[in-house]
Order: sequence, then structure tokens, then C-alpha cells
Amino acid sequence: MRHPHTIDLPSFRNLVVGGGRHLLESALVPAGLFYLLLTLVSFDSGVIAALCWSVAVLGARLALRKKIPAVLLLTTALLVARTVLGLATGSAFLYFLQPTLQNFLVASLFLVSAPFNKPLLARLAGDFCAFPETLSGHPGMRRFFQRVSVLWGLVFAVNGGVTLLLLARETVGNFLMVSTAGSYSVIGLAIAGSLWWFRRSLRSAGITLRMGHRPAALPAA
Repeated sequence: MRHPHTIDLPSFRNLVVGGGRHLLESALVPAGLFYLLLTLVSFDSGVIAALCWSVAVLGARLALRKKIPAVLLLTTALLVARTVLGLATGSAFLYFLQPTLQNFLVASLFLVSAPFNKPLLARLAGDFCAFPETLSGHPGMRRFFQRVSVLWGLVFAVNGGVTLLLLARETVGNFLMVSTAGSYSVIGLAIAGSLWWFRRSLRSAGITLRMGHRPAALPAA
């Protein structure tokens, strides 16, 4: 027998702002700095500027003792490896080949972790929204994250294949514009589908979701 639950989450606006901030910090700003310095100065300058941004954001969070998102840690670590490879070879192709291949690595991690009680996707989702234990520990939510991990594994696999094809055929400028627009369009559609699936899973599990609702204060003794 299902028991009704009511889960209070931040407003949709707060979720979008928080997720957008993580996206800007970890992906969009480094890519924009790289392209700007590549165009105005040189390839090496673009590579170093992208890395300096990510390291500065990470250092600022450490200095202010703020929570460091797993996404930021992962992207910074991978960016260090890309920078070393890019500066050592001077090859834009190899510099972008690594993150392209990372799509296949992430896809594999999502698929491999899917059978576990708390898949990798569920841990990463916590960076964008701190789910209460009553929700993250619910059996229905565990099943949802296990199943949606398969969806995201396929999304990253397809994204990696298309990006690899573009990298082999296009110039650096065209590759950055087309791959960024295409990748985030696909990811946006996957996010919308995941949110619809999430709400549907909540309803089937007997969970009521309230966004932006503040629990009533307890009466004074």
C-alpha cells in the first residue's frame, strides 16, 4: 500500500538560476574565453584562459568555504588534462578530441552505475537541487534515477558520436558554434523529458511535489 508524501522543493526559478550558474561556471564561460582568446591572440592563450577561469572559480569556492559541485570538480580535472595535451602538442584537434571522447566515458559511467541504489546521475542531480532524504531515499525515486540513467547514457553516447563527426569535418570556429548549439539543444530536450518523467514517477509513487512552497511554521508553545 502506498503512503502519501508531500515534498517541498525550491521554486522553479531558483532551480533554473542554480543550474544555469553551474553551467556557466563549468562549461560556457571557459568555452567562450577559449574562443575569444583563440580569435584575438593565439591557441595557447585560449587554452590557458579557459583553465585559469575554472581554477579561479574552484579557488574562490574553497576560500569562501562554499560547497564545490561535483560537476565543477570533474570538469576542472578534465580541463587540466586537456590543457597539458593542448599545450604540449599545439593541436586544436587533440584539445577538443578529449572532451568529445569524454561523452562516451560519461555515457559508460551512467550505464554502469544505473543498477546501483544511488546511480551517478542521482549524485550529480544533488548539485543542482538538494533533494530531501524523504525523496532521495524513496524506492520510487531510486527506480526513477536508475531508469533515467539509461536515457542519459544514450544521450551522451549520441552526443559523442555527432561531436566526433563534426570535429573531423569542421573548422575550430564552426565546430565550437555548431557543437555547442547542437549539444545543448539535445541536452535541453533530455532535461525537459527527464522533468516530465520525474513528475510522472512522483505521482505513480504517491508523492506530491510542491515547488516554492514554504512549510507552515509550527505554533508557538
